[in-house]
Amino acid sequence: MMQIDVGTPPGSHAPPSRALVVGDGAFAMAMGTAMARRGSSVRILCHTANVRDEINSGENKTYLPGHKVHREACAPDVQLVLLVIPTQFLRKFLVANLASMPVGCPIVACAKGIEIGTAETPYEMMIGELPGKYHKHFAVLAGPSFAAEIMEGQPTNVVVASQSSEVANKVAQYVSDGSSLRAYVSDDVHGIEIAGAVKNVLAIASGALDGLNFGNNARAALVCRGLAELTRLAVATGSNGRSMAGLAGVGDLMLTCSSSLSRNFTVGKKLASGMSLDEISGGTNAVAEGVATAKSVRVLAEKLNVEMPICEAVYQCLYEGKPPIEALAELQARPLGAETGLVAGD
Repeated sequence: MMQIDVGTPPGSHAPPSRALVVGDGAFAMAMGTAMARRGSSVRILCHTANVRDEINSGENKTYLPGHKVHREACAPDVQLVLLVIPTQFLRKFLVANLASMPVGCPIVACAKGIEIGTAETPYEMMIGELPGKYHKHFAVLAGPSFAAEIMEGQPTNVVVASQSSEVANKVAQYVSDGSSLRAYVSDDVHGIEIAGAVKNVLAIASGALDGLNFGNNARAALVCRGLAELTRLAVATGSNGRSMAGLAGVGDLMLTCSSSLSRNFTVGKKLASGMSLDEISGGTNAVAEGVATAKSVRVLAEKLNVEMPICEAVYQCLYEGKPPIEALAELQARPLGAETGLVAGD
């Protein structure tokens, strides 16, 4: 990992804090900037030298062009670690760095996905790979939060979940700045993570609808029935289901299913235009978590016997070459039934 530093902007009145952000993508830069606004000295660990050099020059042109970065060295001891690493690469980082992770401070997973092969979430990977002395300090962060809007200081609300209320509240206090960025707390780690992962798959479906020139009725139906799918899966993994009505569920689903700023939405739109997954993947540096998560969700749904027809259709479009218009026709032709709510039924 390459290392650069971004510093504390002048005029911040928040209590000082030192934070470590692991990752060099758009959301890593956004959270690093948000922490600097909060009054933190922020150290960012970068994966590649070219991105490190870009940030040191004052702008992350690869992942977040047009947004300036201010730099200042920070002390080595940190009070917060934000892991902003794509889900499929998180375990490799944890294994390689378990001996050097800070002890005694919150470690927050910010990725929204499910690992291929294991069907584990970022929180589950941290539990499995890091020693027990870290476990009580784990948390996850989710909710509707486009990186560019955080960088611009636009109002953004997120949710922090942890099995420790003390850790959840501490992280929420660290990231909330009293004006643009506000964090709520939750103990529903399973629900928050499943919602964050599945909404990326559903965003691909929404982008495909947009690419097929369908309108608001179709999108509203997708969001509603997609919410039913992610809720059923979340409950099957141990969630109480109530978080699905909050920021990580309805909030993030509405955001990512309705904007071209969503990388997953863009993938779906390109699929509808006739592009293959290889063509789409080859044309961008950014990671659309929903592409890999579509595989993992399918495995997890089968394991837990949860019916998820929309997510299954996305998988077929991505990996089996099914045209999105054909997948939509099959979904609409499914047997009729009662709308039985979000937790049970289809």
